[in-house]
Amino acid sequence: MMIPFELDRSQSAPIYRQLYQRFRESIADGRLRPGDRVPAVRALAAELNLARGTVDAAYQLLIGEGYLIARGAAGTVVTPQLTPAAAPPVRTPVTSPTYQATHSGTQPLALQMGLPALDAFPRKLWTRLAGRQLRQSGLEGLVYPDSRGYAPLRAAIAAYLGISRGITCHPDQVFVCAGYRACLDLISHTLMRQGDSCWLEEPGYFMARHALLEAGAQLVPVPVDDQGLDVAQGIARAPDARFAVVTPTHQSPLGVSLSLPRRLALLEWANRQGSWIIEDDYDSEYRYQGKPLPALKSLDQQGRVLYAGTFSKVLFPGLRLAYLVVPAEQTRAFARQADRLHNHCPQLLQATVSAFLNEGHFARHLKKMRSLYARRRQWLIDALQQHFGERLRINAQAGGMHLVAGLREGNDLELVQRAQAVGIAIEPLSQWYLEAKPHHGLVIGFTNIASAEQASAVALRLVQVLG
Repeated sequence: MMIPFELDRSQSAPIYRQLYQRFRESIADGRLRPGDRVPAVRALAAELNLARGTVDAAYQLLIGEGYLIARGAAGTVVTPQLTPAAAPPVRTPVTSPTYQATHSGTQPLALQMGLPALDAFPRKLWTRLAGRQLRQSGLEGLVYPDSRGYAPLRAAIAAYLGISRGITCHPDQVFVCAGYRACLDLISHTLMRQGDSCWLEEPGYFMARHALLEAGAQLVPVPVDDQGLDVAQGIARAPDARFAVVTPTHQSPLGVSLSLPRRLALLEWANRQGSWIIEDDYDSEYRYQGKPLPALKSLDQQGRVLYAGTFSKVLFPGLRLAYLVVPAEQTRAFARQADRLHNHCPQLLQATVSAFLNEGHFARHLKKMRSLYARRRQWLIDALQQHFGERLRINAQAGGMHLVAGLREGNDLELVQRAQAVGIAIEPLSQWYLEAKPHHGLVIGFTNIASAEQASAVALRLVQVLG
């Protein structure tokens, strides 16, 4: 029995697949009945002007799935036991609306925050180091990796933190994770119970907010002023909270530093309550006035601070490599959970970062980037002031990788949507608030501004969009 078949070369499906689908549809709707003989491969290929291999591929697929039976010289027939109900028609897939991912793998847009200067990364050096690591790796590069992270990298991180951040720790206390979110996941699986109260800066990093809510935490927003997190307000609102998430060196997003009296007050509260402080030290390396501030963890005498840092914002985000330093007494519990979570960054990348640190490239790169970012930040500040005048209140803090500009009028969400429509990826300050009446403003990245002329051009586009 011959079945109608029209070749459609415009379809993405290959011809043999189209032929296979037509046979399935014919069996499902009864045009081909159980026991019916189908055309020989040679005959059908000639009829449809197709290569015999194309027809044979469709037949082999139908035979393999049980729709047809090959009987040698007697030909090929529809499986006698097959019923139409057993062969449902092939439906055209329904296309669902595209999900707007936070990270889509596309090239960064103008003024996008959270990114280092990708044009200034030493790619040739990195490629050489990665190639060397690949050539020198033996069987240890083929087995399941240490769930805590590559041992030489953990040792290099511990040494780096001791020098640059004033943190005394052993490599056993360091856990390498696939990004800051993975650090929070490891903490929540190890220490957090469903319903635990957690202080969160208001405004505060919304990605941390999402991760903690998914972990079952009860979030308690604590206001931030010019001295950072208001510890007294936190104690008043939730004195028995089990966690506090803070960005003490460069508050995210406002950029203020947590004052020493408040750092001591926060540690005293955690020691008294037996609570945990999660310190997110996401871009402390970049401070343009004076030296980088010591980490809160450097003041921790009782082992209440869980310190998280990242290489994604210092080197490049494609690394997806962060690290967590835990108190010595908690290393066993964290190691157990790390082993269960399989939270790995590829060992080749870990080994390359280890070489980058140990051979002095990291320190040189940071020195270069501090100078570069200081220039790029000033270029953008000058351009925004030139084109916006008094309409934006630019808050030029001592460090960081972004600017915060307050709006004198207008809704930041609407303005950001209009800017994003023309390829400018600023963010609305209001989305960083959980409960308090939000301040409207713009969070603006400057790290990928390559020249004063580019800064002026982008600022002009932005002022035209915002009206």
